[in-house]
Amino acid sequence: MSLTMDDRDGVIWLDGKLVPWRDSRMHVLTHALHYGSAVFEGERIYDGRIFRLAAHSARLIRSARLLDYDLPWSREEIDEATRAVVKANSLTTGYVRPIAWRGSEVLGVSAIGTTVHLAIAPWAQEGRLSVQARDSGINVTMAKYRRPSPETAPGHAKVAGLYIICGIEKDRALKAGFDDALMLDWQGRIAESTGANIFLVIDGTLVTPKPENFLDGITRRAVMGMARKRGWVVEERHVMPEELATASEVFLCGSAAEIVPVGSIDQHHYQAGPIARTLMADFQKLVREPDSEGFGEATHLMTPAAPLAA
Repeated sequence: MSLTMDDRDGVIWLDGKLVPWRDSRMHVLTHALHYGSAVFEGERIYDGRIFRLAAHSARLIRSARLLDYDLPWSREEIDEATRAVVKANSLTTGYVRPIAWRGSEVLGVSAIGTTVHLAIAPWAQEGRLSVQARDSGINVTMAKYRRPSPETAPGHAKVAGLYIICGIEKDRALKAGFDDALMLDWQGRIAESTGANIFLVIDGTLVTPKPENFLDGITRRAVMGMARKRGWVVEERHVMPEELATASEVFLCGSAAEIVPVGSIDQHHYQAGPIARTLMADFQKLVREPDSEGFGEATHLMTPAAPLAA
């Protein structure tokens, strides 16, 4: 198999049809390519099932609505299309990338008059996709860019344009010898890494930042559910950078990353401790449960997106 993403065998679901992988193309004057208005998801396949598929499809629809456009497919139709393309590619494990975008009918800041497209592409890539876990934990550095305020950008939408600062910080971290970067929010509070949510263990309590303008991750919700099932206290609250010095464990989580212990954040060092390791084991059981394709703890995604401000 080719190492490039555009030269592979298999099929991609594109606008209602299964299309040969190499034929899945769009025009260079597509609106989303120029203005970053595509919305997307990252999903994982375990034993032939897509973990929290319903929640991912619902968030895709919600993200588009936060950008003031609607997908011409229901959540159930997207679910069924995802299952169909995974089956057509004979995958039992791997990754799925649904992406929706506005087309090339017009080109300008406004996308009014464009059609909406949807592609769903799965592939058989094993392991953690965003960071490579190590027994001692990954090494993280602080990012320079911050997550924007709610008055600046729709941070609860998983939209391509908002990932530009994540890409810059991820590349900067890798070039400096780190595995990832930790981003603050617009008020200087801990937010997330470049592609995953963060948890800290402080005085025996599992602490995670409130997602005021970044993604309330589907894996994040699963982690909170697993922890509470074990009777552990979980706090969603504002977390300040100085609290990194008080944590005994730190880990990241996301669909691509799963759960990854952090060994260091610049001068702060941590153990890949018992809480993270227990949750990692619990998660591997959770994703293989027969009903794992549902909403799970991500029931907040069932509510419609709030209307845009006038």
